[in-house]
Amino acid sequence: MNHAFVAALAEACETAESLGGRLGIHPKTVARWANPGRIPQSRHRAEVAKILGKNVSELWPDTLNRREPVWFRPWVDIEREAVALRAFQLAWVPGLLQTEAYARATFTGQPLAKDEVGELVAARVARQGILTRERGPLFVAVLDEGIIRRPAAGDRRLMAEQLAHLVRCAEMPNVQLHVVPRETATYPGLDGPFTLAELPDGTRVAHVDSQARAQIVDQTSDIATLEHRWERIRGEALPRGRSLELLREAAASWT
Repeated sequence: MNHAFVAALAEACETAESLGGRLGIHPKTVARWANPGRIPQSRHRAEVAKILGKNVSELWPDTLNRREPVWFRPWVDIEREAVALRAFQLAWVPGLLQTEAYARATFTGQPLAKDEVGELVAARVARQGILTRERGPLFVAVLDEGIIRRPAAGDRRLMAEQLAHLVRCAEMPNVQLHVVPRETATYPGLDGPFTLAELPDGTRVAHVDSQARAQIVDQTSDIATLEHRWERIRGEALPRGRSLELLREAAASWT
């Protein structure tokens, strides 16, 4: 329980319903902020603190000790609130499903100091807690088969461990993995990765990566385009059971 938030709510004579009404969001979303690790999105945080007569650091001290890059924090907040996440990846295992060693390998060759890499890896691993918490989001991921065939950092053992981890994740009740087989001809996923998030109030937003930058997309027309592409990409992927068989076969191939 986030006792600081609950106490501040009572002290200000506010309820989840009244605070939600003032913010224009669903009361159930406000109620979730009382749970450990659940904090408002950045655009709401300061407003909530102001209404309750507190500083953000008093209500959510962990926000000052976050390890992920500042530019990525708004998306992490969205992940925490999401009831469903749909991700397509072309080159890497999705961050929410990476082992620590694989996550570290994704930074190979980048101009980062050792301690910087350590912080980024720790932040990525910490994000994964949303999948194992009570009432975690439904996470559906589609991977291009090249991901599970290409050795990260040239390390076969690392890949064996990562693929074994993917198999375990695929067996979780709130995780579905699908693989687009390598014999598939050109398909919309070749244009790049993206993730779609659905929030408790039904709002949909997306995170889109490119070589130059990553961005959060919330324009209705853009979301419609990405959802259309998602359906076409998933249509090229193997069914869940066949995908799991392929992941198991790939895991064995790295040992």
